[in-house]
Amino acid sequence: MSSGQQVRAQSAAITPSGEPSDHERAPADRVRALFDGHRLSPGQRRIAQYLIDHLTDAVFLSITELAERVGVSQPSVTRFATSLGYSGYPALRDVLQPIALSAVAATPEGREASRHNELQAAVDAEIENLEHVRRLVANTTQVLEIGRELAASVPLTVLGLRISVSLAEYFAYAARRIHPDVRLVTRGGSVAYDALLQSRSAGGTWVLAFAMPRHAKETLAAMRTARSAGLRIALITDTTLGPLVDEADVALAAGTGSRLVFDSYAAPSVLAAALLQAMADADPERTQARLEEYEQAADKHGFFL
Repeated sequence: MSSGQQVRAQSAAITPSGEPSDHERAPADRVRALFDGHRLSPGQRRIAQYLIDHLTDAVFLSITELAERVGVSQPSVTRFATSLGYSGYPALRDVLQPIALSAVAATPEGREASRHNELQAAVDAEIENLEHVRRLVANTTQVLEIGRELAASVPLTVLGLRISVSLAEYFAYAARRIHPDVRLVTRGGSVAYDALLQSRSAGGTWVLAFAMPRHAKETLAAMRTARSAGLRIALITDTTLGPLVDEADVALAAGTGSRLVFDSYAAPSVLAAALLQAMADADPERTQARLEEYEQAADKHGFFL
């Protein structure tokens, strides 16, 4: 285990949490303080009171749901948030949610759950990573375009070295169901060099590379080999800057969970699944034919229970 992992192992150790200190204000008072000093219309006061009275439920509602519960319009909720100095309701909700979580933690059930809050914090961090991916795919144009390019590359090379092997294997396994020639590269050095040159010679145009931390130098070397061979590179990684991103034709960032001794990869996995969907959507007839062929073979040979 590296020294960095040792530190993370120690810091992520599961230990009971302390009780809230006496000087901390009650969650309802903290919410009420956000509204103090602002001139609110009658409708806005109804929204404020609803948030105070139903804090732990209300802050996880969408703007549409909150408006319906209070009996106001969606623009009224937006104006309420902006009158408090926020850019909109999502920004206000981001402030209220930690207060709501502290309110839950103050209950007997919450105090029991807080004994494992290091794990909950890790899950919360992954949820935030997934929220980033959600924002990334809000405009589907980029993902669909990459999916079309990957689907059209025959063969398609999938690269993942060291810790990124599992993501590459998952993608390649699924992609082979809908693509006629997927080549998986999970070893660096001369093995990667030969595989990439062969893929280009066979007519391939794209490589999908996975690069999770700690980023391996051999991943960068393989990407440079791919570029020198004339292959284009789509990269799924955890960062938006650095030499790996510089070598890619297109880079999609998905954060890794780093609060535990070993990283977790919920967000990169979802992003990979989104690209698989985009590949399937790029050629639906081929996708359908290959999936049917696979299912028939699976049934014939009894692959599954």
